[in-house]
Amino acid sequence: MRRLISTGPLFLFAVACSDPPPPDDPGTSAELPPAIMGEGGSLEGTDLQYVDGDTRTTGYLAVPGGEGPFPALVIIHEWNGLQDRVRQLADDFADEGYVTLAADLFQGRTGANRDENIALVQEAQANSDAMIANLNAAVAYLKGRSDVTGRVGAMGWCFGGGVALSFGLDGVNHEATAIFYGRLVDDPEVVAGLDHEVYGTFAALDGGPSPESVAAFEAALRAAGVEHDLHIYDDVNHGFWLRVDEDPDVRAAPAADAWQRLKDYLERTLVP
Repeated sequence: MRRLISTGPLFLFAVACSDPPPPDDPGTSAELPPAIMGEGGSLEGTDLQYVDGDTRTTGYLAVPGGEGPFPALVIIHEWNGLQDRVRQLADDFADEGYVTLAADLFQGRTGANRDENIALVQEAQANSDAMIANLNAAVAYLKGRSDVTGRVGAMGWCFGGGVALSFGLDGVNHEATAIFYGRLVDDPEVVAGLDHEVYGTFAALDGGPSPESVAAFEAALRAAGVEHDLHIYDDVNHGFWLRVDEDPDVRAAPAADAWQRLKDYLERTLVP
């Protein structure tokens, strides 16, 4: 089912994510968060303007029940902007016990097709300093909450996966970076800037990043002495984890394994 790779100031250009087809009825999986099965419910969180002086940037905040304190996550959307599936996933992470802020890197805008998505990505990446500042503000907001332990992780998918890696290299101090099929680097001197273990989930049938790119990334992490947990899953392609419902017979088992690895990783890095 999978191929084990290892355990153990740059901004990256995005790779294209597939636009999802209309969901059908894929059934259920108790092992996976409902959002990635296309079964996310009504939104339970709240919109949040977390960048000082910016009324257009609107993230989505989901908070666990109870008093806490809780560890926290910043999750980073794909190339089409902050959509409801990512908001629903923030609710799922809150159910797992993480105060979760879904960041907005496109100032409230979303794309409806490939051309619009590319335009949004290019506009955002033309000012990479502003993107890093945006995520710095998200981390600062979370660390300033009385119900947060002070430990924060960042993760993203596709465009957001590459951004998460860039933020791990260039952003303010945070304690975890999780990458789902995002753009990678292979320079040990660059990845040496990471000061925490890195998680990565990738697909054998993906061309962006390809398995060869993942292997080069792993080699750079190893050379730099950065702890990491990277897997390439066979028989799946780009985008498989966030949209299991597109092909549940193929995607559900590797997605469940990646989910368990992710939960273990977050436990190691964010839970005291």
